[in-house]
Amino acid sequence: MLLWLTRYLTEFYSGFNVFEYITFRTIVSAVTALVIALIVGPVVIRRFAQSNIGETIRDDGPSSHVSKRGTPTMGGLLIVVSIVVSTLLWGDLTSKHVWIVVGVILGFGLIGFADDYKKLHKGKGISIKWKYFFQSAVGLTAAVVMFTTATIPAETELIIPIFKQVAIPLGFGFIFLAYLMIVGMSNSVNFTDGLDGLAIMPTVMVGAALGLIAYLVGHIEFAEYLQIPHIPGMGEVAIICGSIVGAGLGFLWYNTYPAQMFMGDVGALALGAALGTIGVLVRHEIVLLIMGGIFVVETASVIVQIVSFKILGRRVFQMAPLHHHFELKEWPEPRIVVRFWIIAFMLVLVGLSMLKLR
Repeated sequence: MLLWLTRYLTEFYSGFNVFEYITFRTIVSAVTALVIALIVGPVVIRRFAQSNIGETIRDDGPSSHVSKRGTPTMGGLLIVVSIVVSTLLWGDLTSKHVWIVVGVILGFGLIGFADDYKKLHKGKGISIKWKYFFQSAVGLTAAVVMFTTATIPAETELIIPIFKQVAIPLGFGFIFLAYLMIVGMSNSVNFTDGLDGLAIMPTVMVGAALGLIAYLVGHIEFAEYLQIPHIPGMGEVAIICGSIVGAGLGFLWYNTYPAQMFMGDVGALALGAALGTIGVLVRHEIVLLIMGGIFVVETASVIVQIVSFKILGRRVFQMAPLHHHFELKEWPEPRIVVRFWIIAFMLVLVGLSMLKLR
């Protein structure tokens, strides 16, 4: 919205041309989302506390979580609003890529909101079957839209890191891959969101890295130099990534240990789906899985635990997801969180290094 205004004002003062630069608008978008989250955060915490919108704790969870009962949850609403408002203010609203990501964020955010709301008022969220059905509906819709609106082959090819000349045409298989990435990443972030600040900081890191990749993919000279696919207009997705970074840091201000509020499914599902969608749009799904390795491992730990128990009758971990395993080994929560952050940072660096490796 404001981009249109600045373009109009450029006729009167050339200084407004700075808003044409994606890098500048990405920074401004991050700052805008951060400011919104910091200002609105205390209001959300106070209102949720007054309305008894507090976290419910599993009876079979770590005993250290008992003290968290009643902490305001559904703070993900703050994240979603900050991202969407900032993106609409500074993004190019004629970009299909922007609207695809915003649509996915709102769709998965709504699913998470319904699940959180039902947990608070009914004691139990949406059933796994229906939750997966709605996630699949939104994810599949986004995948089909990306496939049907693709204008160049690169938008539907699988790019293999390191082997820059390898691009596998996926055809209709693109829809299946995109669907798996969106729904899979959404649930992966949700699994990871179990400790104060654990999920949001890796999300910020991966979001920032995806923003850089989106900018490079959308810039023909950088794309040619790095031998990565060039997709016109993809740079605008960096604006959304900036919003994710700003909103995430603003939320972390209140979510850091001991948390003043939790994001709930409304935030975790929306953020994970956003990362998955952006990873597909910029054609770096494999790189995303590497950078988001923390999310992948947390999800894998749940799958391994279930399979092992059903087939062998015993558990591999004391408790899944993986961060709960370390809790039961009596690691202090801040130690688990910071060590996971460090690992996430290193994985992001590994993923980014693959842009240059041949």
